Amino acid sequence: MSNTSEDPLSSMLPDYSAYYDSNNNDTLYVCDPHDMRKFSKGFLVTIYILVFILGFLGNGLVVCVLVKHRNQTNMTDMCLFNLALSDLLFLFTLPFYIHDTVVEEWTFGDFMCRFLSCSHHTGFFSSIFFMVVMTLDRYWVIMYAHKVARYRTARGCFTLIVFVWIVSIWVSLPSFIFSRLDEGQVAHCYYKPANEYLVYYDLFATNILGLVIPMLVMVVCYSRIIPTLVNMRTAKKHRVVKVIISIMVIFFLFWAPYHVSRFLKFLYSKELIDVSCSLEVNIKMSTIVTETIAYTHCCLNPIIYAFVGQKFMRRALQLLKKWAPGPVSFTESSFRRSSFLSRSSDVTSTVIM
Repeated sequence: MSNTSEDPLSSMLPDYSAYYDSNNNDTLYVCDPHDMRKFSKGFLVTIYILVFILGFLGNGLVVCVLVKHRNQTNMTDMCLFNLALSDLLFLFTLPFYIHDTVVEEWTFGDFMCRFLSCSHHTGFFSSIFFMVVMTLDRYWVIMYAHKVARYRTARGCFTLIVFVWIVSIWVSLPSFIFSRLDEGQVAHCYYKPANEYLVYYDLFATNILGLVIPMLVMVVCYSRIIPTLVNMRTAKKHRVVKVIISIMVIFFLFWAPYHVSRFLKFLYSKELIDVSCSLEVNIKMSTIVTETIAYTHCCLNPIIYAFVGQKFMRRALQLLKKWAPGPVSFTESSFRRSSFLSRSSDVTSTVIM
């Protein structure tokens, strides 16, 4: 077994050629890569193109709506705006990795290898962190509305947002430092940490910061929010509870399988589980499939956090009507007739915009 720190399987960087290269590790790459390469070019590329298009349209619309109504924004709007920016940053890297998968060679140079890897990680972490911030904000507003009102200022919100971006970039720095271009017979972009401790950091930081902590925050906060909402006299309480449950369930179902696959991949690279060709193929296949499913979550964020809200939906329909007048008139009027629901509770409007 060669040094694990040079094993691209331990990286989150989506360098799919590393799954098929038979020259990097004598133990891990023992199976015929032809079927895996063919599957990746078909399934992965198709899904990622759809993810890029749908995610760009959805998150782009969120950004346009919030920029247009920037004078009426609150802390929830600002977090939603930055969540959309995080997803767009993440999506920005996908065309490069799609190209790398199709041509089976990295053609964008060493700097872009580092920059895109860091951008990919930064978009991933910042998206998760902003979801955590929005969860905590909802918790404090609903549970301690009078106490936190004075802290939810524009200055406080701006400080928090800057802090989240700084932490996201800081956590992602190793991917910029240790990603590099391996110019062999065919150039590839690899994550090659300097020592084994950075391999552990990449795995456990991603799993803990990307799944465990966010899931714990959601479960703890929403388990206390839901009983409070149920006891409120508002017409929207059942709808709000459904949205909250959907947020937790969707987040877990989309991200947990991917993190489990990465952990199994790590155990396999350490030979802590039985090494066999069939198991290797299953781990590689599950990593590709679950990674693809996880990345589609950025397409759902606008739906979960923005389009379920009637205030945001009205704004979006008004903007779409200016761009394409006519088809949205009926839908917009139906939202106007039900607009009394958006005014029924200041507290629940924090959960559904």
